[in-house]
Amino acid sequence: MKKTVLLIGLGRYGRHVAEKLHELHHEIMAVDKSEARVNMVLPYVTNALVADSTDEEFLRSLGIRNFDLCIVAIGDDFQSSLETTSLLKDMGAKYVVARASRGIHEKFLLRNGADETVYPEKQLASWTAIRYGYDHLLDYFELSDRYAVYELPMPAEWCNHTIGELKIRQNYHVNVLGIKQQGALNVEITPQTRLVAEDTILVIGRHEDMHKYFQI
Repeated sequence: MKKTVLLIGLGRYGRHVAEKLHELHHEIMAVDKSEARVNMVLPYVTNALVADSTDEEFLRSLGIRNFDLCIVAIGDDFQSSLETTSLLKDMGAKYVVARASRGIHEKFLLRNGADETVYPEKQLASWTAIRYGYDHLLDYFELSDRYAVYELPMPAEWCNHTIGELKIRQNYHVNVLGIKQQGALNVEITPQTRLVAEDTILVIGRHEDMHKYFQI
């Protein structure tokens, strides 16, 4: 469903967020103090303004309650990020996601009104360490402290067997979400689905089970 999004802060991170939101066909109001940054995102947003997001009068003029989502992507000025987050919630913002650059920033942002925080550097560092720390892990997406989605080469002992024959859920405590066949993802998985060596497999499971059964 299309959302109306207020995006504040148009550095590298904010600009990438704008591009992806545009790709997903959302309506975006973008704000930054830098005219150069605003000009760079014009192709991807519905409207863009050069302004200081800590200016209470300016924020009120935007009609904050009308946005489905507010993203505070300011990364180089924590005081401005904190003030903006607090003002947005005071003005009735439905949901505020704020970017953190340090662990302590997460705590302060949450205490001052952020519904959720993102910590791009930390999240990407974790993904990089796990993804490239194992030769046989092709991709990885963490869902929580205990669960993640993993893309793996087809385990040799699974080849030429069906999912039902292997009893994967019972024996390995993971669920098969899909199979990639020559780059195409097949999610219509049944107990009769036969596994072949050339494919890769997407599974969801607990970290401890993935480590126990797949050395991840």
